[in-house]
Amino acid sequence: MNTHDIHGLHHVTAICGDPQRNYEFYNGTLGLRLVKKTVNFDDPSTYHLYYADGSGTPGSVMTFFPWKNLPSGRDGTGEVSATAFATDEPGLAYWKARLEEAGADVRGPKERFGETYLEFEDPDGLSLEIVATAAPTAFQPWKDSGVPAERQLRGFHSVTLSEAGYERTQALLTQQMGWSLVKESGGRYRFQAPGAGPASIVDVLCLPAARHALPGRGTVHHVAFRVDDDDAQRRWRETLAKLGYNLSPVMDRSYFHSIYYREPGGILFEIATNNPGFAVDEPADRMGASLMLPAQYEAARQEIEAALPPLEAKAT
Repeated sequence: MNTHDIHGLHHVTAICGDPQRNYEFYNGTLGLRLVKKTVNFDDPSTYHLYYADGSGTPGSVMTFFPWKNLPSGRDGTGEVSATAFATDEPGLAYWKARLEEAGADVRGPKERFGETYLEFEDPDGLSLEIVATAAPTAFQPWKDSGVPAERQLRGFHSVTLSEAGYERTQALLTQQMGWSLVKESGGRYRFQAPGAGPASIVDVLCLPAARHALPGRGTVHHVAFRVDDDDAQRRWRETLAKLGYNLSPVMDRSYFHSIYYREPGGILFEIATNNPGFAVDEPADRMGASLMLPAQYEAARQEIEAALPPLEAKAT
C-alpha cells in the first residue's frame, strides 16, 4: 500500500435538527463518543458535533451540523443515500434489539454481496445501516460507552452514493482516485480502496429514473476520504486539478486539513489528512468535554456559548 494512497473513508458529515436529540441518539443509543464539540467554521451560531470510536480514529467519525429550522431533505440521486457502520456477526442481533427498544424502525437482517445488514434511520430521517463483516478495523472501544466494548460499532463499513448514472463516478473512483471495482449486482457497484483496509468501501447505486435529491435535515452534506499527511493531500490536489476538477484551497479544520470537490454526480467529496487528530487541543481522555473554538472565534466565546444550547447526556 502506497503512503500516498487514498486509504478509505475519513468522516461523513450530515445535517440534523435539534442538537440534543442528535446527541442522545449518537452518543446514547449508538454509544459513540462525542470526541469534539465545536462550531461550524462558516456559521459559529451552530454546533459542529463529532462522534467516533474511543480515540476518534479516522474512518469512524460521523459529524453533524445542527440547524433546527431547516426543512427535511429529499431522497434521490446526487447524494450519499446510506452510511453503514461495521459490527461482527453476533453484533447484528444486539443492535437490532437495541435499536428497536429505542423506537427505531429496523428492517432486516437483509443480505448484500454476501454480508448481512440492518437498515434504519436516525431521528432526523438520515439513512443508516449496520453491516456484519469480517473486514479489518482500526476500532478503539470507548470505556464510558453505554454499549459493551465487544458490541460497540467498529467504525464505518461503507457509504452508498445514489447516482443517475455511474460511468463518470466510476472513472473518478478507479482511474483517478485509485480504487478498484470489486463487486457488481443489480445496478449496485462496489469499489474498494487500495489495501482493502478498514472503512474502505464505497457503493455506487445507479438509479437513472429517480428524482434528484434535495439537501436538508436528514441528509449527508459531504463524505471525506483519508490520506496519511499533507504531502499526500497536495499530490491529490494537483492530480485532480489537472483532470479538470474544481477544488477548494487547502483548509485548516483544526483536527485535519481538507480539500473539497464535486464528483461527477454532484456529491461533495473531501480529502482529509489523518493528522493532527482530535487530541490536538484537549487531552485525549477529555475529548468532547468542553466547547473548543477555532482561533478566529475565541474572542467571541462568551457570546457563542450563550447562544448554543447545552448538551445533556441521557442515561442508556
